[in-house]
Amino acid sequence: MTDDVSTSAQVPHDAARAQLLAEVAALPNLPGVYRYFDAQDAVLYVGKARDLKKRVSSYFQKNHGGTRIGHMITKIARLQTTVVRSEAEALLLENNLIKTLAPRYNILFRDDKSYPYLKIVSGLFPRVAYYRGSVDQKHRYFGPFPSAWAVKESIQMIQKVFRLRTCEDTVFANRTRPCLLYQIKRCSGPCVNLVSADDYAHDVNHAERFLVGEQQELMDDLQAQMMAYAQALKFEQAAEIRNQIGALSRVLHQQSVEDNTGVTTKDADILAVKVEGGRACVNLAMVRGGRHLGDRPYFPKHVDEVMDFGPEDDEAAVPASVSPEVQVLEAFIAQHYLDGGVPPLLVLSHAVDKTLIEALSLQSGIKVTAQHQPREPRRAWLDMCIKGAQLKLAQLLAEEGSQQARTRALVEALDLAVENMDAFRIECFDISHTAGESTQASCVVFEGHKMQSAQYRRYNIEGITGGDDYAAMRQVLTRRYAKLAEAASRGEARLPDLVLVDGGRGQVSMAREVFEELGIDLGRIVGVEKGEGRKVGLEELVFADGRPKVYLGRDSAALMLVAQIRDEAHRFAITGMRARRASVRTGGSKLEDIAGIGPKKRAKLLQRFGGVRGVGNASVEDLQSVDGISRELAEEIYRVLH
Repeated sequence: MTDDVSTSAQVPHDAARAQLLAEVAALPNLPGVYRYFDAQDAVLYVGKARDLKKRVSSYFQKNHGGTRIGHMITKIARLQTTVVRSEAEALLLENNLIKTLAPRYNILFRDDKSYPYLKIVSGLFPRVAYYRGSVDQKHRYFGPFPSAWAVKESIQMIQKVFRLRTCEDTVFANRTRPCLLYQIKRCSGPCVNLVSADDYAHDVNHAERFLVGEQQELMDDLQAQMMAYAQALKFEQAAEIRNQIGALSRVLHQQSVEDNTGVTTKDADILAVKVEGGRACVNLAMVRGGRHLGDRPYFPKHVDEVMDFGPEDDEAAVPASVSPEVQVLEAFIAQHYLDGGVPPLLVLSHAVDKTLIEALSLQSGIKVTAQHQPREPRRAWLDMCIKGAQLKLAQLLAEEGSQQARTRALVEALDLAVENMDAFRIECFDISHTAGESTQASCVVFEGHKMQSAQYRRYNIEGITGGDDYAAMRQVLTRRYAKLAEAASRGEARLPDLVLVDGGRGQVSMAREVFEELGIDLGRIVGVEKGEGRKVGLEELVFADGRPKVYLGRDSAALMLVAQIRDEAHRFAITGMRARRASVRTGGSKLEDIAGIGPKKRAKLLQRFGGVRGVGNASVEDLQSVDGISRELAEEIYRVLH
């Protein structure tokens, strides 16, 4: 790659635009990537081109009117380009920049590559486990799977057919008699030597062959093995193999994907896209080892902003005639697969640029084939994937429409002056404890017509009389808004448009005192008071600024939204309080008191040994086997817990 070339301007005035056009005219006729920036130096758009000069010039040589692309062009204050050696290299750089910079006028997919795997843990008697994370060479991994449910279903199938163990090593090493799984024929009982290491290894090998798609070969081998036992008059062993063949045959449905040449493809991804109402859905269905594992929907951002943008065609002026579906699908393929993990076959609902598929092959080191007009059974699977995309997008639009209506109804019911309904923000607080023990406050956030779980917060309440909810509310509101109010006064932060407290006049009065001390508008505070008989649907809203109480009505969309947010705050507070109380009562906090044990190592220990009691029963060697636990730290844990 060459060095970046930049041109800057403080404001998009005539002189700056003339300078920008001069820089565009000086661009080379080479492949590369370009970035547009606004006057605040925020990135607007990232694109690639076979010919930088032709492509970038096409933005400025046409009158795009009031289109979205025209709106973007009026904001361009600076451009930056990078010359590369090939189109494939441009494609890689473009999508790396899109992921890093998240431009407003590019289609963006959330970077979620944390797929679960089925893991066979190495050892004398390997176990089957659910796994999510980076893979290594020590164990065998199968997948990825589209969901945790798909992994667990496969594990259950392996238990039924091959009877492999799933217990942790610490449990396995300390068994004196077989567990319930042996009794119901889901495990062969290796923990108490009810199966030999050789026979168990055969079962592991059979399970691995099944998972990689060698189902028919496996069935043939089992048939031959059964006949050999029968001829040797070992009828008991032959019956066991017969039962295994029967169980295996029951789970083999649609076991492979075949094209019209009869070539079997054991690993494939099926991708279908649907665009409607300014939103899009890409539905990804996975086939691994010849088995259909299920699907997973993806909903990109900024779809509505980029519908006027065309392909990177140097000869064509933008906008060009590429359907929104193809734009979305190409964006997904590039952003999802260029980091790796692409299977050898992609079955697509729409044809995409061949350059993209060639870049995938180059990047992954395997030959990637794309097919958009498949025959049976790929056709049936693609049809299912398309139907899934349609249903999931319809569900999203219905949910968003409902939530937007609820937001609008609440704003109108409270007579609030809201300029941008999409940015309307509500924060709701709830207090939870058990007889004054382990008091916690929760804060949940509603913004953009949906709950924003990543912004939820819990507050441990200390230094108050147990059960004093008013003091707890004072403490949490002060902690939440003291610094925020100061930053908002300087224009560096934004206060919520509405603050809901779960309670009546008492809680609202406490909130009023805090807001008066902090200089925050009292009109933001609303209390949710239980109605007559504390019945759901009879709640009333209590205001801190002196307005009379409001009853919205049982069927009010505004009340539905208030109830949804209030219930979520209560749920979040209850779960946090219970977890804190359980930690105190079981001594779980002892682990965190040990130097060198933080939340992550504590979680690994509790997960490996099934709780604090299991950690206490573990030996130093067992503790040392946990990732991140050194010999010295294992000895310290053992000392503290004994």
